[in-house]
Amino acid sequence: MRLPLLQQLLDLNQAFENVVRGLERMEKVMLFDKEQLRYTRAEIETARTDANREFFDKFGEMVEKDSKWAYKFCQDRDRKTKDPFDLYLEIKDLEEARRKKGLPPRVVLLPDWDKDDDERHDKQQAKKRPADGRRKAAREPKSSSGKATRQPQTSAPGAPERKD
Repeated sequence: MRLPLLQQLLDLNQAFENVVRGLERMEKVMLFDKEQLRYTRAEIETARTDANREFFDKFGEMVEKDSKWAYKFCQDRDRKTKDPFDLYLEIKDLEEARRKKGLPPRVVLLPDWDKDDDERHDKQQAKKRPADGRRKAAREPKSSSGKATRQPQTSAPGAPERKD
C-alpha cells in the first residue's frame, strides 16, 4: 500500500480545509468584501478538487499496476505449488457434469486410475533391472532350428555401400 502518499494527500486536504475555515472567519468580519472572499473560497475548493482528482487518477493507475503484479505472482505461485493430481480431479468433475447433461466426453479418463500408478510403475521397473546397473545384452534372433543366427548388417538407405 502507498501509505505515505495517502498521508500526504490527507495533509494537503487538511491545509485546504484550514484555508477555507480562515476565509469563512474573514467573511464574518465586516472589514473584507464577502463576495471576493466567497470567490476565493470557491477557487480554493476547485484547487482541492483538482488536486484530489489528479491524485486519485494516478493512484488508481498505481493500484491497478500493483493489482496486476499481485495477481500474476499468485497465479505463478499457485501453478508451481499445485498438485498435478488436482488437475485430474478437476477434469473428472467437469466430465461428470458433461455426462449428467448428456453431452459426449471431451477426454477419456482411465477407469480406476490412481495418482500413485506412476510411482508403482517406476518401482516395478527398478526391481526388474539388474542390481549392478548393467543392462542385459541384446539377444540375437533364433532360427527355426533353435540356434542363434547372426543377421548381416545392412547399411542405412542412401548410405554408400562398404567395399571389403
